[in-house]
Amino acid sequence: MGYLTLSKISKQFADAVVVQDFNLSIEKGEFVSFLGPSGCGKTTTLRMVAGFEVPTSGQIILDGADITDKAPNQRNVGMIFQAYALFPNMTVVQNIGFGLRIRKEPEPAIKERVAEMLSLTHLEKHADKYPYQLSGGQQQRVALARALANHPQVLLLDEPLSALDAKIRVSLRSEIRMIQKKLGITAIFVTHDQEEALSISDRIVVMNEGREEQVGTPFEIYNFPKTAFVANFVGTLNTAEAEMVDPVKGIVKMDGVQFESANQVEGQKRGDRVSIAIRPERFSFASEQKKANVVDCKIENITFLGSVVRIQITIGRTKFNMDTFNNPFLELPKIGAVTQVTCSREAVLILDRQ
Repeated sequence: MGYLTLSKISKQFADAVVVQDFNLSIEKGEFVSFLGPSGCGKTTTLRMVAGFEVPTSGQIILDGADITDKAPNQRNVGMIFQAYALFPNMTVVQNIGFGLRIRKEPEPAIKERVAEMLSLTHLEKHADKYPYQLSGGQQQRVALARALANHPQVLLLDEPLSALDAKIRVSLRSEIRMIQKKLGITAIFVTHDQEEALSISDRIVVMNEGREEQVGTPFEIYNFPKTAFVANFVGTLNTAEAEMVDPVKGIVKMDGVQFESANQVEGQKRGDRVSIAIRPERFSFASEQKKANVVDCKIENITFLGSVVRIQITIGRTKFNMDTFNNPFLELPKIGAVTQVTCSREAVLILDRQ
């Protein structure tokens, strides 16, 4: 059993089932992200861990103790909200020390812990400022310091960066991850941003319609999606319908063009319709490097995206995107040209049809 375990968790509001049969085990010191579209149940699941919502059924165990029905103030959990939730009439120092004063900690201990949090979040120069005098990134640092001041067993972050601009968001997420590693605290991070989840997580829980669709490391989630939903939600993906030719060898045919895959879906037989998926970056021109699958294609369009060049190709009757890194010496075929592209067996994913 992990440090934090959610067993068969469900949550229903009236006739709407928001979370259903959710199971997850998190190890101590692990950083786990809940990733999914709006309405998939990720925030509701987080709120059940925090104690703001009570599960309709199921059990939540933290460090061996059942906290399923405990009130938020009876479980040692820190939470950071999207909207900061700082007290506007309190300075940074007062906001950070608020929870410690509620616990009636000795004043010298409060001052020492607040100073430690100010240093950890680089807020020493802003100690006596009020929230309205701070930028959005600084306010979120105050919220982080306040949540950590109480020595929580688990840190919960509910889309804490979504209100910030892109550059600050990238910088702050790196800081959050660095602080989490330094303290060794267990953390759950809720986001709908796949780049955020992929860049900072030990593991990602991809959620869909109140269930965990797939749980794995960022590498596993991106490179080996188990379902069409995960494959389409995480990263850019080419998908197409194909016919199973040889289930044992993983050979499929799309528009008369044959592909060989390294993975097979159990229960498939010759003639079955399947979904195949190939990431754009897994294609290359056959003249550059020949792999297992070499197929004819027509160049439809070329788009420059800075460091990446996206080439739209047609294979059979199906359009695919192909991504290659831009460089000053890159030689590309002309639009309308007929050429060959290649990809490895591992690049061709056969997905569960939903």
